[in-house]
Amino acid sequence: MSVIPNGALRIVDGVKRIYCDGYWIKAYDPPADTLHAKKVLIQALTRRLFNHVEHGINIPGKRLNEARRAFEEEQVPARKRVKGAMLAGTLFNRATDIFTKVVELQEQGVEIRDDNALMQECGNCLQEALSLGRMVLHRSGDEGIDELWGEPFRAFSIPVNAFYESRYIKIAQTLRDVDRLSEAMTNTFANDALFVGVAPLIRRFTDEAKNKCETLRTDEGIFDVWAGFVVASEQLGAYAPQTPLLPDVSVMRHAADGIRLIKQGRALITYLSRARVTMPRSTKDYLDRCAEYADRYQIEIRVAAA
Repeated sequence: MSVIPNGALRIVDGVKRIYCDGYWIKAYDPPADTLHAKKVLIQALTRRLFNHVEHGINIPGKRLNEARRAFEEEQVPARKRVKGAMLAGTLFNRATDIFTKVVELQEQGVEIRDDNALMQECGNCLQEALSLGRMVLHRSGDEGIDELWGEPFRAFSIPVNAFYESRYIKIAQTLRDVDRLSEAMTNTFANDALFVGVAPLIRRFTDEAKNKCETLRTDEGIFDVWAGFVVASEQLGAYAPQTPLLPDVSVMRHAADGIRLIKQGRALITYLSRARVTMPRSTKDYLDRCAEYADRYQIEIRVAAA
């Protein structure tokens, strides 16, 4: 049996796909490796970053001195963490501001070398922001997303085509975790008498989430992809347990705990598919909660066939 190498390309149902760690992922042609392309990429990555992290840290780059002073003077650990996240956001915006101006100068015919002071300052801002990334939480508040936090710095530091290649590795890792979560949800509720019929909804939602994960917003098919994802999410969210007409307290608790677990899994898969990076701590915690739920209600977990 031949082994498919990572990076292999194939047309599948009319769509170009690239093989990475067990997944055939929708492939896109990278833009030319120019400063202008990097500017557009860094701006897009910075916007995406702020879309997935906690609120309140998208501070304009011109306020860098204020943000740094607030962080350095803060003594309360919890508040210092938040101010560190705000400083990181300010540094990212300062780097984007600088890089934008560098590109504008280049477009006016001014030669900008990699050792230019502005380029060095841009890199320093991105590097410092990356070092503060451990203080920044995902919008859910559960954990940070270091892989996403480091993307603008990587886009600045390596060729554009190399950045796009690394994207497929992250997507493959994310798809793997989405599959793990889906399998855990499906197996947990497969033999739960209160949740008959939920498994097909979980599988459909997972399929749509994986489709969303590998599809860029600039893709011409994004309208169908996003609509399919949202509808599948709504259908799973609307599922109601099959309780008797007059359930006792234990049945009501069982049903409430199950619905809560399904909604938590639905939310986590949504976070993963939108950010396109892994959330290892949240994933592990959810898998543990599935096992605890099955143990609490003496549900035999269905083991997938090898």
